[in-house]
Amino acid sequence: MSALNQALRAALSARQALIAELHSQGTDCYRLFHGSQEGAPGLTVDRYGAQLLVQSFHHPLERDALLELFATCQEFLGEALLPVYNDRSQANSRIDRTDPLYRAEPEALADLIGHEWGLNYRVRARHAGQDPLLFLDLRNARGWVKRHSAGKSVLNLFAYTCGVGLCAAAGAARAVTNLDFAEGNLAVGRENAALNPELPAMRFITSDYFPAIRQLAGLPVARRHGQRLPDYPRLAAEQFDLVFLDPPAWARSAFGTVDLLRDYQSLLKPALLATAEGGTLVCCNNLARVELDEWRDQVLRCASKSGRPVREVEVLPPAADFPSTDGHHPLKTLILHL
Repeated sequence: MSALNQALRAALSARQALIAELHSQGTDCYRLFHGSQEGAPGLTVDRYGAQLLVQSFHHPLERDALLELFATCQEFLGEALLPVYNDRSQANSRIDRTDPLYRAEPEALADLIGHEWGLNYRVRARHAGQDPLLFLDLRNARGWVKRHSAGKSVLNLFAYTCGVGLCAAAGAARAVTNLDFAEGNLAVGRENAALNPELPAMRFITSDYFPAIRQLAGLPVARRHGQRLPDYPRLAAEQFDLVFLDPPAWARSAFGTVDLLRDYQSLLKPALLATAEGGTLVCCNNLARVELDEWRDQVLRCASKSGRPVREVEVLPPAADFPSTDGHHPLKTLILHL
């Protein structure tokens, strides 16, 4: 048995109880192998409903190893899934879809449906972007939102495909607003909403984060060095009972720079001001090199300086299928009760 197969079998065995629990919750989207922590850095194996998605980030797998991996996972789950392999180790992996190692069946690349917390989600193994349409490590946070949204107005920032918003709607939120700069992301969010027709309608705003959140917070949208700003949607000032802030690691636009390492405060301050008195702000940081304790202190200082001191703070650990040998998870989530 290869070293990879041994590591995979150990990871699957460790997940037996977790997967049984997830299935009972109406979830069939989860990580089966987290290679960076389980013996094969740069390799991930994820289940998305009927799809089995393998991705390599450091170097390609050999074909025999890949086929053995597929067989081991399906034997463990007792289901015939639809395998897809994406090698993302090459510079042009975003556009090179020639599949020299393994050609997925058309059924595996079709639009599929995955499930989490009893909700339906669009699944595509390959699309215009690189990342899957549902980030699995945020499952616990989405579940928390679902359990704590009843009767609340919810603002989902950097909404991506609106999984947090969908959970808020399923949790009986009074109103849900999803904000993202990419219309393509929100288009998938609208698909997710359509796949759950029993839920109330959500609001979708396509906008750069900075002008949108500053308007909602009642702050001016300042010009940078006298430059003319691109057009952006005009929004009235508004506060929300529950705000969810999950920014990317880094991004730049004409309105500002998202930088989780050097300047989380510029993202956090207006989000705090857009959170109603007595409300809750859930904030995330997915940079591995940021330490939880240091970041938490930074967040609490920023809240105090912004005039929105935190009454209580909770740390929400990531999903258990994303283990960490040293306890320092890349994804860190704080629940701030204002």
